[in-house]
Amino acid sequence: MKTLKRKSLILSLVVLIAGGLGSISFVESYFEISKNLDIFSSLYRDVNTYYVDETNPGELVKTGIDAMLKSLDPYTNYIPEADIEDFRFMTTGAYGGIGALIRKKGDYVMIAEPYEDSPVLNAGLKAGDLILEVDGVSAKGKNSADMSQILRGQSDSDVEIIVERPTTGEKLNVKLKRKEIKVKDVPYYGMLDDKAGYITLTGFTETASREVKDAFNDLKGQGMQQLVFDLRGNGGGLLREAVNITNFFIDRGETVVETKGRTKEWDRTHKAINSPLDKEIPLVVLIDGRSASASEIVSGTLQDLDRAVIVGQTSFGKGLVQQTFPLSYNAQLKATVAKYYTPSGRCIQRIDYSHRDERGKANAIADSLTTDFETRNGRIVKDGTGISPDLFVEDDDYSDLLAIIVSEGFIFDFATDFEHNHAEIADAGSFHLDDAQYQSFIDYCLGQEFEYKNSSKEMLKELKETIKEDEFWEEVESEYTALAEKLARDKKEDMMKFRKEISLVLENEIVSRYYYRKGRIEASLASDKDVKKALDVLGDKDRFSSVLSGTCDDCLVKKG
Repeated sequence: MKTLKRKSLILSLVVLIAGGLGSISFVESYFEISKNLDIFSSLYRDVNTYYVDETNPGELVKTGIDAMLKSLDPYTNYIPEADIEDFRFMTTGAYGGIGALIRKKGDYVMIAEPYEDSPVLNAGLKAGDLILEVDGVSAKGKNSADMSQILRGQSDSDVEIIVERPTTGEKLNVKLKRKEIKVKDVPYYGMLDDKAGYITLTGFTETASREVKDAFNDLKGQGMQQLVFDLRGNGGGLLREAVNITNFFIDRGETVVETKGRTKEWDRTHKAINSPLDKEIPLVVLIDGRSASASEIVSGTLQDLDRAVIVGQTSFGKGLVQQTFPLSYNAQLKATVAKYYTPSGRCIQRIDYSHRDERGKANAIADSLTTDFETRNGRIVKDGTGISPDLFVEDDDYSDLLAIIVSEGFIFDFATDFEHNHAEIADAGSFHLDDAQYQSFIDYCLGQEFEYKNSSKEMLKELKETIKEDEFWEEVESEYTALAEKLARDKKEDMMKFRKEISLVLENEIVSRYYYRKGRIEASLASDKDVKKALDVLGDKDRFSSVLSGTCDDCLVKKG
């Protein structure tokens, strides 16, 4: 049989070669594929037969597949049947479960934030509750990924969990009925003032455009005359949703994005096919370093067409398009099939995965290799760099102390105690800790054991070791000691020094216990530097126009 197959292959190759020289590259490619599959099959068989220890055939193949695809780019992935539900969640935003964010704490996993109207919340469970058992099986030692798989299941199926409430020490045995949980793409929208509306979009699942449209129409009914559209932290999703959302603000017939692949099948032009919701409303789009893919299509296209002012930090730079292909046994391949190009003609892909250095690392495209393109008004934009904002806002730089008390869980635990002792608080947009409440937080932190390291002290320690190695220690010891004393930080003193930034994070965590995800977003808006910059430019018509015309002095994107 094997001989017959080989003869058939040889005959096929002869026929192809006879078809003309244009078929030679195809024949060579086909032969290489056939040869290497044969090698892999033989190697795989022999390893499973002769390796000294017992092997797991399924794991061996998956490891090989994952390594092979990783050599291409991070977005080309093998999705086995066991992970299909996670993949569907990425495209639909829906899953069967109990409706809560979970997080590891000690030996167990705890409920970090319940979703509104979820089985967890309706059963009276709260943030901070430790999950001890699920359906009679101990949860000790399980990580968040393990517990997520255990807690998910078919809608309407039952799950019984035992939790421990840290504020009282009591154990609660609760029987929950799972339901379909839909994580909203628009978790919050509202009016920032009497003119400016605000919509935050956190994903591009199949309901994204509908949610944005509903939010937009609601805000128009509330008197919205300007819009701040927040795409910060939005890692992307479905291409068609990006096209639909961009279409809300531009004329029907406008080109939104083009895709180009190795085969003509993926060379496509995506146009706005519907009437816009509003093609005149002054629009600011917020982006940051985690805005990627579909977020960059929306922001990049609106920038190219000079339809919106882009505010924030440079985006991630993912200009690649993925498509899924069905495999045997209900598995899937998600493969990069094309690059996308915004209306100016630029591809904003930042990392060049087709060329790697001697260590096999793919690097960012060099500035010298980037090309200038023009927006409709003649402003200069570049490819290969992500989306550069028109108006840059410096990212917040937080203190070492804040990083420590967050990582130690002090803010989370204090918020848990606060919610237990306070039945209600002011609304999300106006809640603030008073002096006595903040002092109680200081006392709480100081009652915990933690090492307060900061960057200056760590660098000073390294300097001391270097000085000793160079044998200069005796000469500078007194000066070093004096400097070390000056840099020595008092925990209590710095808790007051950095009160503003600590309070913002603490208040946000407390607000989430009463108003959940929506309240967390609303509470952050008053101190948001990007939102403030957006309101400033929307409030000045001349400045708004100068940004889009490329004539303002402080713009990153200007006329050539």
